[in-house]
Amino acid sequence: MNSETTVNEEEKTVTRWSMVWGGIMFLCGLLAIALPLATSIGIIIVLGWLILLSAVAHLIFIFHSHSIGGVLWKLLLAVFYGFIGFYMVSHPLLGVATVTIVLAIFLLCEGAVEIAFYFHIRGAANAVWVLFDGIVTLILGYMIWAHWPSNLDWVLGTLIGISLMFSGISRFMLSRAFPRLPLP
Repeated sequence: MNSETTVNEEEKTVTRWSMVWGGIMFLCGLLAIALPLATSIGIIIVLGWLILLSAVAHLIFIFHSHSIGGVLWKLLLAVFYGFIGFYMVSHPLLGVATVTIVLAIFLLCEGAVEIAFYFHIRGAANAVWVLFDGIVTLILGYMIWAHWPSNLDWVLGTLIGISLMFSGISRFMLSRAFPRLPLP
């Protein structure tokens, strides 16, 4: 067995697993869309635990600070992260509400910035797509804002599901194209 055959077999194995992973991501996206509230709560709980771990890390790094200001800063961050993480883990539905309104505010700000950026580059080729992106983002942010809190049960889970589906599709399609890509 020569090395070229081994490389080709390894590439095929990696490509197959990448295609399987794309399919799993797509199915997870469908599941997230089918169960948006459960997905939202699950994401908030995981995020809450990650923030709690960050609080612990800040507490550990207090011992590596060389000044009273550094100790106080890390302690303040640890308390803040601990409070937010505990809040999200112990009250996941309130966490969903908070993250949903923060998402709406973020999209409104992003849409406004994109529209302002369009006026800065409007002479460039295809700049109208930046304007289109800004308008769509602004509308999406407004829709989330206007229907908050009645949209808590579906917004985050649905958006995460859509993202997972498109990520799965792109991974699958890229994996299918891999054997045709030129080697460096």
